[in-house]
Amino acid sequence: MPQLVTDPQLSSDNRAYRWNRQNYSRRRRKFDIWSFFLTFLNGSWIDGKKWSYLSGYTEAKQAARRRKQAIWIRDTFLELGPTFIKLGQLFSTRADLFPIEYVEELSKLQDRVPAFGYAQVAEIIERDLGKTIPELYASFEQVPIAAASLGQVHLARLYTGEEVVVKVQRPGLHKLFTIDLEILRGIAKYFQNHPKWGQGGRDWLGIYDECCRILWEETDYISEGQNADTFRRNFRAQNWVMVPRVYWRYSSTRTLTLEYLPGIKISNYEGIEAAGLDRQTIASQSATAYLQQLLTDGFFHADPHPGNVAIEPKTGALIFYDFGMMGRIAPGTKEKLMDTLLAIAGRNANRVVSGLVALGAVSADADTDPIRRSIQYLLDNFLDKPLESQSIAQITDDLYDIAYGQPFRFPATFTFVMRAFSTIEGVGKGLDPDFNFMSAAQPFAFQIMNSNGNNTPDANTFLAEIGRQAAQVGSSALGLPRRLEDTIEKLERGDIRVRVRASETDRYLRRLSAVQQNTNYAILVATFTLSATMLFVNQYTIAAGVVGAIAAISLVMWFRQTRKLDRQDRMS
Repeated sequence: MPQLVTDPQLSSDNRAYRWNRQNYSRRRRKFDIWSFFLTFLNGSWIDGKKWSYLSGYTEAKQAARRRKQAIWIRDTFLELGPTFIKLGQLFSTRADLFPIEYVEELSKLQDRVPAFGYAQVAEIIERDLGKTIPELYASFEQVPIAAASLGQVHLARLYTGEEVVVKVQRPGLHKLFTIDLEILRGIAKYFQNHPKWGQGGRDWLGIYDECCRILWEETDYISEGQNADTFRRNFRAQNWVMVPRVYWRYSSTRTLTLEYLPGIKISNYEGIEAAGLDRQTIASQSATAYLQQLLTDGFFHADPHPGNVAIEPKTGALIFYDFGMMGRIAPGTKEKLMDTLLAIAGRNANRVVSGLVALGAVSADADTDPIRRSIQYLLDNFLDKPLESQSIAQITDDLYDIAYGQPFRFPATFTFVMRAFSTIEGVGKGLDPDFNFMSAAQPFAFQIMNSNGNNTPDANTFLAEIGRQAAQVGSSALGLPRRLEDTIEKLERGDIRVRVRASETDRYLRRLSAVQQNTNYAILVATFTLSATMLFVNQYTIAAGVVGAIAAISLVMWFRQTRKLDRQDRMS
């Protein structure tokens, strides 16, 4: 459920979006979406070329360009509508697929769009529930208290006296998703075979299928209501967790009526303080609630951002909203996680890789040598720090930095969990500066290890393993020989490579690269010229002019590269 805070701008924001309608032009959507992706690919290609930096190339300048493009992507996703807003939120967890600048900007994507009219709300409710709003509700606020890309929320009262909120799906959403996802499948196929974005064994069609499943689940309010009921049952023993009750008589696939449970936004620290509530207790309970979902129930809220969690003003209980996106831990996954954790404690990169394959984070047929080297680097740089001093957000960022460009394929469950961990850690530190999520997680990890019988070591075994490794690396007398031995082992395994340079070979490779660049420019000239011609014939004059200008720039680059090749040939 969107945040239950009245927003006066919802009724006055008349900003026009082409997607904000019931009938969509398939041809127009195809043009808009493909124009965005082709512009994105062209910008990414140019940003990767050092010659495009007129005042000289630096990594800082390239990062600044990526940041600027990431902001453009975020804004364009909002313009393209609900499908892309949700994709942006999903991709904001996939730093294994995209540069960190893209991930950070997409995480700022605000799901705030203009509300649709009351007449459309009344039509949807009457069509789905078979009765008019006055027949169903004693009162119904025409202006929504919150609006998002998939739907909006209205305050109402039942004839039995209960205060409720009614979540109504945006009209035409099913048709828009159908059109957009059909177009995106073609783009996924293109990315699958792309020389840059398709490298590293990335399964874009698999990612597409996963995104489709998540998006369609979010449009089914019956499923969301069932998720809310399951979540409530899981926390029936905890009086400090509250979940809105579902009124099934007034609900359908596009309409969901829920108990009205207003609260203080969990990130409103001043409001919590003013209510006289203990911020440290709330921080601890928020971590405990999520760890129970993940490690005990195996059914967790996949989007616990501050807008979806509130605090009951009188009791300080946690209130959870919006159960459209939920995660499930498959049977046996917790044991695989613990096996991988023990391999990490033992600094055994081979066992870690095997654990990741078992968890589905690495393809079984992938080249595991570069993965193992990356993991070994991660192990060497993290196990020298106490567990309590580590930050989930920092570990996640470092993991994604290593994963980007490697043949990792993080499942949606993994990325949802890591995003949730980072979010809860951030909120916890806001509530309590001394809060540490890793410390809060230890009792749950020990509980899992103790409950797995003889196959999984207990907490003492786990701590002993970490202590043994710390003792090994802490010996200063053996430090230097051990490093020499490690270096020899890495050489034998191929973790360290010796580069031998030959001037003749270098010249040949430079010329080969220049020829390849020249060919690329020629292809670009032909492609953009043909595209401009087709757009002009179809009376897209402005677009034809833009693409024609890009073709002219590519022609200049081709001419410059040709002259450079001629000079190299004369000098050789």
